Amino acid sequence: MRSIIVIPARLASTRLPRKLLLTETGRPLMQHTYEAPQQTRKPSEVVIAADHEEIAAVARGFGARVIMTSPNCPSGTDRLAEVAPQLPEADLIVNVQGDEPELSGETIDAAIALLEQNPDAPMATLCTPIREREKLLDPACVKVVFALTTTGHRAIYFSRAAIPHAREWSDALLTREPACFYQHLGLYVYRREFLPKYAALPRTPLETLENLEQLRVLENGYPIMIGVVEEPSIGIDTPADYAAFVARWKATS
Repeated sequence: MRSIIVIPARLASTRLPRKLLLTETGRPLMQHTYEAPQQTRKPSEVVIAADHEEIAAVARGFGARVIMTSPNCPSGTDRLAEVAPQLPEADLIVNVQGDEPELSGETIDAAIALLEQNPDAPMATLCTPIREREKLLDPACVKVVFALTTTGHRAIYFSRAAIPHAREWSDALLTREPACFYQHLGLYVYRREFLPKYAALPRTPLETLENLEQLRVLENGYPIMIGVVEEPSIGIDTPADYAAFVARWKATS
């Protein structure tokens, strides 16, 4: 199956203004995110879906193919749905968040494989074990619980709350194998034909309450496949997140 990576790129951001254009490493953050998937084996192309000409100009400057989208898309998935008709050659579309510059190629390939192996699922994503209680309790860290099926893991629910909730807490829960708690990673793979269906669905009560777009899929009865990876990558949402990324990048460059 042919897959194409799309990076939804918004100019506006609340907690870290204009974060995709920050250049303390000598390159825009968006360029780091664009270059990371070049190490994948499965996708044939990486495209940037921009909502503003300033974003588009920077992306073209480092050689990216750019597709312009409406600045009014309520979510990254809605932005992908707008792009999907312009990518008729793609069977699968991979949504890599613009603020995820450290996702490995192996991780992206693993997410694509989930849909290759589960033809009835329209969507797949990934998670990684949580080993710190501070992260478990952080609402910015989205948690997921899943069921085991004959073809892999299927999402039951995503939440900003600490799920599952331990009736009796013990720090030993954080080191148990298999893990008790999992962080959802901001990477999605969709069947291209599913994206217009998703965009046509109204926002759902749980999606609105938690502000998590993937809940719209579950609330409408569609399965989401989940892969478990040991992935240290985190999204960059705050100045502290970006400073930590810059420090890691300088230490390895």
